[in-house]
Amino acid sequence: MSTETSVPQPRVSGVEGQPMDASDSALYATLLKEAPGGLAFFDGDLRCRKANDALAALLRVPVRDLQRRRPAEVLPAGLATAFETALRTVLAEDRPLSDLDLVVPAEPAGRAGDAQALATATEERILACTWLPARGPGGERLGAVLTALDVTERRRAEEVIRRKEQRYRSLVEASAQVVWVAAPDGAVIDDAPEWRAITGQAPDDYAAGGWMAVVHPEDRPRIEAAWRECVAENQVFETNYRIRTKSGTYRHFDVRAVPIRQGDAVIEWVGANTDVTGQREAEEMRGRLTEQLSAAALRTARLQQATSMLAEALTVSQVVQVITEVGRSAIGADYSAVALLDDDKLRLSIVAPSQPGGEADGRPPARDDIKVADQTVMSVAVRESRPFLAEHPDSLRLQLGRDEKELFAQHPEERAWVGLPLLAAGAPIGALRFSFTRPREITEEERVFLEALAGQCALAVERALLFEREHRTAEELQRSLLPSDLPQLPGMVLAARYNPATRHVQVGGDWYDVFRLPDDRLAVAVGDVMGKGVLAAAGMGRVRNALRALALNDPRPAAVLAGLDRLFSATEDEEQFTTVAYAVIDPETGRGAFSNAGHPPPLLISPDAPARVSTREPGTPLGWPSQRQQTSFSIETGNTVVFYSDGLVENRRRGVDAGLEELVATAADAPPEVVGDPERLVDFLVDRMLAGYEQVDDVTVLALHVPPKP
Repeated sequence: MSTETSVPQPRVSGVEGQPMDASDSALYATLLKEAPGGLAFFDGDLRCRKANDALAALLRVPVRDLQRRRPAEVLPAGLATAFETALRTVLAEDRPLSDLDLVVPAEPAGRAGDAQALATATEERILACTWLPARGPGGERLGAVLTALDVTERRRAEEVIRRKEQRYRSLVEASAQVVWVAAPDGAVIDDAPEWRAITGQAPDDYAAGGWMAVVHPEDRPRIEAAWRECVAENQVFETNYRIRTKSGTYRHFDVRAVPIRQGDAVIEWVGANTDVTGQREAEEMRGRLTEQLSAAALRTARLQQATSMLAEALTVSQVVQVITEVGRSAIGADYSAVALLDDDKLRLSIVAPSQPGGEADGRPPARDDIKVADQTVMSVAVRESRPFLAEHPDSLRLQLGRDEKELFAQHPEERAWVGLPLLAAGAPIGALRFSFTRPREITEEERVFLEALAGQCALAVERALLFEREHRTAEELQRSLLPSDLPQLPGMVLAARYNPATRHVQVGGDWYDVFRLPDDRLAVAVGDVMGKGVLAAAGMGRVRNALRALALNDPRPAAVLAGLDRLFSATEDEEQFTTVAYAVIDPETGRGAFSNAGHPPPLLISPDAPARVSTREPGTPLGWPSQRQQTSFSIETGNTVVFYSDGLVENRRRGVDAGLEELVATAADAPPEVVGDPERLVDFLVDRMLAGYEQVDDVTVLALHVPPKP
């Protein structure tokens, strides 16, 4: 259809009063039915006189609803307004309107309550519409013709392309890339004002040397070789270099140049330079921060490790050992020493490993004394209560006015020193000293670490001093409480062993005692007071002395334990847990009486019968309400009775019942020559029962053996 021709009218369904012949009718029907786009004719009153099914489908309105109605009567408000505005424009101005997009909304065109219409709702569609004025044979205006095509997908594709172009343009602008062009052989062919604005090159300078002329001298050989290789091989050129700017400073640039081809031939090169100085500086800063954080984390981990190791150090020698190991691993120190102030605060007693590794070689640590008033690394640190640093021998002589090497002649190769005061409650108790066999600068981070390490060392030393003082007291108390030797009897042989839980604690709650009564009978006692150290030893002493006093008055076992119950309830804490096994034996006959206050049962070993433990009820610990019982027994010739503490049969991995069974089995495995020798027997039992287990409690063993008579 066009503006110069009239619209053919079918005789039956065409425009009233205008018949059409058969060929026009066939053409008209074909257009309405087969046309891929929408077609419609609107009269001067904006009413739709004819529309095809394609348009109805695009508008989502049945054809019957469009006939003889205005758009406002059948279409959504926004779409109807656009329709009628276009129609009025065409009719009023008598001119076509082309490429006018109309949007068909997604909501259904039917009534809101129409469930079927709601179910057929689809997405929004875009129609490209063309409006043409229609005239009759005489040129009179009849209305307007509409053609509509669904261009939804095309418009969306165009929008995607537009957004990509905007995105690409914004990316290029944001990246601040500088573009340059070179000939196929790599020579400059076009000026690059943006590039020259950065480098300060004149046009002639750029034309002569190009971008290569301002590359950093250290980078230029590498860049020239790479550029020549890429030009020769027609490969992408991608690298980074430093460029001298117009201010004379250098900035970092990334460059990428690609060959532009026409057919198989390269016609030019296009390159883009990007200033990445900020990125490089940020990366370097991030690298430095990462190194600092890693170093700080490592120092923190080492300090935590040192704290854990120092917490387990019980003696000053062990503290020195830990400090030596930490100094070597944390700051690379070759030697270390700990010095303690004497009671008069005038001298320092130096305790140092004889070599790196401390006491590992088995030799005792070297000891020496220096005056606090002397000019030494540790003396200055103690006097001034601050770290002393000497990074090389000249610095040491300048600060001390002398060479400290004469005080440490065993390490003449020392070249740098660090002295740190050991402070407890703000007062110095000693000093820590590290030395190096090469000049060494201590950084601020290392200084903070060393000061924290010195603080932990001071706490450990103070704790070790308290432990050693208590250790000496407990050791002296132990010597006074445990028998120095056992009675020598013609018809009975005795042997005893006491193994503390650790090699540093020489006394605990376990004890044994053997003494003669006035009637020449033998009193035997084995006990266990809960706890370790001086308090446990003191409790042990009270029970031992009370037992001796009671036994001298009335030696019967039940009477002695009953007396201990009364004394214990009157003097000891309710939380105190103490067990005692007590027996009175006639050495000549082997007959005796026995009473037990919660202690493990004795072990009986006989050459003629299997080893066994007593099955009698052990009774309750001291201080618990109980009617004390005593039983009679007899040690036959060749037999052995073994008293012991629970540390022999019980530990973290073995219960009491399992331990008793294992003790019986171990005694059964003892060779006859071992059973007949109490000294060997107690060693045999202790070694076998503790093998493979961590000893967590004291172990006491007392054996009484009646040898065969000659």
